Amino acid sequence: MKRVMNISTGILRRGSSCVIGVILICAVAIVHGADKPPKYTVEEIMKAVFKGEDSTSKKIVQGKAVPTDYDKLVEYLSALPLNDPPQGDAAGWKQKTTTLLDAAIALKAGKADALTQYTKAVNCQACHRTYRPD
Repeated sequence: MKRVMNISTGILRRGSSCVIGVILICAVAIVHGADKPPKYTVEEIMKAVFKGEDSTSKKIVQGKAVPTDYDKLVEYLSALPLNDPPQGDAAGWKQKTTTLLDAAIALKAGKADALTQYTKAVNCQACHRTYRPD
């Protein structure tokens, strides 16, 4: 019986060590990933998705988008909350850009009220007044 107890105690200790090791590895990976710059800068995102009369965003709002437009929108907007705001409050930036990304994801998924959600979230002037440098 004593031998069984020693074996089970040893397994528990090794199991706890494994769990702690996995947690540490995950923590290092998260911290290391946070050091990587976003895939696209704010300027690149604005040019790729919002700039021009035939922009991806305008095609979507006008109902002229094709599936690849939704893919492009989500890809670029996924990097937006990862960027620091050019100026202004970082917490507000994170909230606004995440709301915009969530709306883009809903559009791509074809959710019923997604276009309304997106047009509300894509308020260029409100964002530019707060975060765009003069």
